Amino acid sequence: MSSSTIMILVDLLAVSILVFGIYYPRHHRSDLVVAFLGVNVGVLAVSQVLGSSTVGAGLGLGLFGVLSIIRLRSSEISQREVAYYFAALALGLISGMSTEVTTLNISLMAVLLAVLAVADSRLVSNGVRTMEIRLDAAVTDPAQLPQEINARTGAEVVDATIESIDFVNDTTLATATVRTNGRNRLFPSRSALSAPSSEMTTASTTTATSVPSTVRSAQR
Repeated sequence: MSSSTIMILVDLLAVSILVFGIYYPRHHRSDLVVAFLGVNVGVLAVSQVLGSSTVGAGLGLGLFGVLSIIRLRSSEISQREVAYYFAALALGLISGMSTEVTTLNISLMAVLLAVLAVADSRLVSNGVRTMEIRLDAAVTDPAQLPQEINARTGAEVVDATIESIDFVNDTTLATATVRTNGRNRLFPSRSALSAPSSEMTTASTTTATSVPSTVRSAQR
């Protein structure tokens, strides 16, 4: 069995651990599973072709950079998913451009997987998440914003920033960093931010008419 074949098998094993062992069990986004696998295998294939031809490696790396920019600008993804995206790309590059099986190459791939597994775990995040929240009230006082978010979600607000205020519809769009150890006021048996979005509604306390408050989680 040639070195290229071994590195291809190692890459497929590594990206399977990355996607099915680390990413998908934690985030459950099947669309990005397809993207990560496609990027990895595509980069691996192109690297193998470039490595066996007279085309310079610089041209290939430049091509990967252009494709990455196009992919990342095509849809909004979180910074966490960007890290997985480039990890899949890096695994493909290491495997595709390796002319022989070395301890260094295998070690670099193992370190990459280990770093992501630890960084994207509760050991680091400690239940802290950053999300966008749309409140059913026009909150103009930044000091009052954490109280409004806590009243609706039950989560401890670490930091909150007002992004925009709509006085016509009486809403506020905010970016909040929260620690999800609070309890849901509507469903006390579980965390406030673990409830489905259809259940994450509360009545407005600022008007006589009940207006639902929409909490839209966009994990970053």
